[in-house]
Amino acid sequence: MADDSAQPIEPIAEYKALLRLYLDRRPSGTRQKLAEALGTHKSFISQITNPSYRVPLPAQHIPALFKVCHFSLEEQRRFMEIYARAHPGQYGAIEELASLEADVLRIPLPQFADPGRRHEVELMIRDFAERLIALVRDAEDSANKK
Repeated sequence: MADDSAQPIEPIAEYKALLRLYLDRRPSGTRQKLAEALGTHKSFISQITNPSYRVPLPAQHIPALFKVCHFSLEEQRRFMEIYARAHPGQYGAIEELASLEADVLRIPLPQFADPGRRHEVELMIRDFAERLIALVRDAEDSANKK
C-alpha cells in the first residue's frame, strides 16, 4: 500500500487547513462573528475551513476575515502566500477590496419567518442610513463654507 502522506497538499486544502488552525486558536464565538460579518451562516464558515470541501474562500471576504479574527501580520502573510498559490487571478484585487471594506457597516439581522418583512426592515435601515449620511454631509458642507 502506498504512503499518501508524502503527496503535496492542494493549495485550497492547505489554506483551508491553515484557516481552521487559526480559527481554532480564537475565542469561542469567533466563527459566529465571522459568519455575521460575511453576511452568511456558520455552515459556510465550516465549508471554507474544511479541507475536504471544494468550496473556496471568496477573495472579497478576506479583509473581513482578517479584521474579525484579528490575524497577526505573520498570520496574514502566511495565509495570503498560500491563498495566492491557490487563486493567482484573485490575489491582485484583495488590496482594493481591503480599502473598500473599511467603509462598510454590516448589521446582522435575525432570521425572519416572513421574507417580505425582512425586506421591509432592510429598506428601512438603508433609508435611515442614507438620510443620516445626507444630513451629516450637509452639515459638513455648511461648516466648510464658513
